[in-house]
Amino acid sequence: MSQVSRDDANGTQGEGQSEQDDRHEPDVESVETQNLTLVQAVREGLYGEMSRDERVLVMGEDVGRNGGVFRATQGLFEEFGDDRVIDTPLAESGIVGTAIGMASHGLRPVAEMQFSGFAYPAFDQIVSHAARLRTRSRGRFTCPMVVRAPYGGGIRAPEHHSESKEAFFVHEAGLKVAVPSTPYDAKGLLANAIRDPDPVVFLEPKLIYRAFRDSVPDEAYTVPLGEAAVRRDGSDVSAFTWGAMTRPTLDAAENVADEIDVEVVDLRTLSPMDEETIVESFEKTGRAVVVHEAPQTGGLAGEITATLQEQALLYQEAPIGRVTGYDAPFPLYALEDYYLPNAIRVEEGIREAIDF
Repeated sequence: MSQVSRDDANGTQGEGQSEQDDRHEPDVESVETQNLTLVQAVREGLYGEMSRDERVLVMGEDVGRNGGVFRATQGLFEEFGDDRVIDTPLAESGIVGTAIGMASHGLRPVAEMQFSGFAYPAFDQIVSHAARLRTRSRGRFTCPMVVRAPYGGGIRAPEHHSESKEAFFVHEAGLKVAVPSTPYDAKGLLANAIRDPDPVVFLEPKLIYRAFRDSVPDEAYTVPLGEAAVRRDGSDVSAFTWGAMTRPTLDAAENVADEIDVEVVDLRTLSPMDEETIVESFEKTGRAVVVHEAPQTGGLAGEITATLQEQALLYQEAPIGRVTGYDAPFPLYALEDYYLPNAIRVEEGIREAIDF
């Protein structure tokens, strides 16, 4: 077990891929594992890549001695020092802009946004520079960096701390966007993101940072970007989701299991999106529901629906349902539970697809 994991043993609250010299998706039954929360797995992923590659560094607000607001970088400062775990000013544009310069000159920075809603000042740097560096330089330069951000609602934080705006980043060509829903995927996806030659926005659903534990191999491994995971096989209706919404979707599938056989597909990577797995599932079931906590208008449920219309229309048996957040500012504490999709709302969406 790494030093970082020992410090937290009690659980404190694609294309262009390179350097894939470690095993993909190791069998957790055949290697030594730890039972980790998602935030511990993020820290393990950072620790592993920083140990493996001296070009990897972490930077952000309070990521050093304090270990980050969610303790995702706890222990890294003591292990790697202040030249590789860098506390920055409260200036998101400066954090990302500095990381772009580092990445273009051979380093592999991981820039933390304390909350995803604080990334807006850095949006210009992310989409105008990081995402376009390869194209702008005609391939002479790449931008191998990761922008990490806790995102989503459910922890009783104010609105700028709780929004789900993944569609902002998916819309931008040149960015990859990953959202883990399990500790196992958190470590493997993050390792792959750090090794990728292009910028990756890594959104960590903070609602499930410490919600459950999962077996995570001690050894290095990667989870490929752009590959969805079928979390539950089914034949009657497909439910597509990601991040924190994976658990209520699985709960809903179990709630109706005596009547309806639901296939649950966790996208894991939103850009590039695994259209092949999405279409294959829909061709099997003929019905679909898309679940995400972002607002409905302009959300990725619309993109998934369009993909199915274009590629599998003749298999469709019912309108594709959307169970999402609302087209309203993210509410404060008293209404937060009404805003976020839950198992009951997902179950209603599943039944509507079946009853059509």
